[in-house]
Amino acid sequence: MKSDVVKRGIERAPHRALLHAVGWRRDEIDKPLIGIVNSFTEIVPGHIHLRDISEAVKAGVRSGGGVPFEFNTIAVCDGIAMNHLGMKYSLPSRELIADSVEIMAEAHAFDALVFIPNCDKIVPGMLMAAVRLNLPAIFISGGPMLAGHLSSSDGVKQVDLISVFEAVGKVTTGHMTEEELEQLADIACPGCGSCAGMFTANTMNCATEAMGMGLIGNGTILAVDARRRQLAEEAGRQIMELLAKDTRPRDIIDKDSIHNAFTVDMALGGSTNSILHLKAIAHEAGVDFPLSMINEIGERTPYLCKLSPAGNYHIEDLDRAGGISAVMKELQGILNLGSRTVSGKSVAEIIAGAEVSDRDVIRTTATAHSATGGIAILFGNLAPDGAVVKRAAVVSEMLSHRGPARIFDSEEEATQAIMNGSIKSGEVIVIRYEGPKGGPGMKEMLTPTALLSGMGMDKEVALITDGRFSGGTRGAAIGHVSPEAASHGPIAALIEGDIIRIDIPNHRLEVELSDKEIAERLAGLAEFEPKVKAGYLKYYAEKVCSASTGAVFK
Repeated sequence: MKSDVVKRGIERAPHRALLHAVGWRRDEIDKPLIGIVNSFTEIVPGHIHLRDISEAVKAGVRSGGGVPFEFNTIAVCDGIAMNHLGMKYSLPSRELIADSVEIMAEAHAFDALVFIPNCDKIVPGMLMAAVRLNLPAIFISGGPMLAGHLSSSDGVKQVDLISVFEAVGKVTTGHMTEEELEQLADIACPGCGSCAGMFTANTMNCATEAMGMGLIGNGTILAVDARRRQLAEEAGRQIMELLAKDTRPRDIIDKDSIHNAFTVDMALGGSTNSILHLKAIAHEAGVDFPLSMINEIGERTPYLCKLSPAGNYHIEDLDRAGGISAVMKELQGILNLGSRTVSGKSVAEIIAGAEVSDRDVIRTTATAHSATGGIAILFGNLAPDGAVVKRAAVVSEMLSHRGPARIFDSEEEATQAIMNGSIKSGEVIVIRYEGPKGGPGMKEMLTPTALLSGMGMDKEVALITDGRFSGGTRGAAIGHVSPEAASHGPIAALIEGDIIRIDIPNHRLEVELSDKEIAERLAGLAEFEPKVKAGYLKYYAEKVCSASTGAVFK
């Protein structure tokens, strides 16, 4: 066992003394040391209950003959960090999480790891660490939040965090009072769990299950459901089986399982952030997965589940309808059914027992919302290395659009323009210098898109950026434009009034300029001056690569 380097031999007597100090017993010397990687924090709703999940995991580990030791990682709540300096730190936290897990696992010679993530960057950060370390590992998320329930004269409807963000736009236009906004804020997030819709956290937890690193139900069983604790204990027992059989993450995470994750993502209409994260995980696994391949998957994957923000259903409805295994059963003709999973079963064996109980929540391929998947990668002279859009959340009249550019060099400038009513129907808002290097940190920009949706302008105005969006964003919001402005990508050459053409069905993003004119404008630009001169963000900006690579480090 790997842990023998801290347990056995006369030269390890000091190590045994320290282990004794934390409760390890001498009669446990033959038992594996299992690291419980917890992301508990009291400031993040998706993580507030993870101590309970960890206790259940540890019970499972002990029953399976292991000795569990818990340690923590950081966790950023994207909702709380939104639209201020804090959002610059959200994506960069992913790399810190991966690095910190590596440090703790190697320093303490754990034999295997159980990962307990839930929210946006924590899931991919931990998956990157799992693949990098390649120790036997299993994931058990904290589970999704219940939707809130809003009573009105029209009856009761489900609401979530995005409802609150969009309500700010309604207040701005006089369609809602501030008192009504506060009433909504009080009930939209009723308790612990990752925000209730198919936003980034739930997209990634569902992808973890789809790629085989989580047990059945990992992505959809509610945080408040007793089955979540039961699943956590099962995960604790199963890590001992994985260790006994020497099954490691790179035995599970390969090109086929990443293909499965992207396929399920397309069927769910998941967050555009999944493109960044799954590519980063593929990078850690040594798997080449170009953006063009994601479009190929999207073109043959039907859009089966219309969940918030694109529709009115939430993750609790997806779980009730059969969960991820049921979705995968509908997709079995285009999945890699032989892929291995942490359950010890193949994908084919898992979906054999799956059933769909609600055909409106999980549709068949024949009754799908569309024949193509919920995410599209766009290319063109404005995005030579690609851009990303959540096609499922774009209204039909905006799938193709042509309009004049309104140029903003920060999210704050664009937000102010939207709120003061200076954006006109038909325009294309351009927010640049918000990419991984330019931001730095590639801020998630839910505020401007939510304002546009709340004002009803998501049917009239498009928005493109080298930054990124929340999984809760809807509308013609195109992000990850690569190369970014800070790297002198074509988006930096745009000036007010340039005509931009968006053609999502044909995967195109163009500006009506010749290559020569774009090159001449770029040649006239000064070198990019970094916004941050010290601290972690300075280091991050120096190391980070393009969004088209998954924003991984050089």
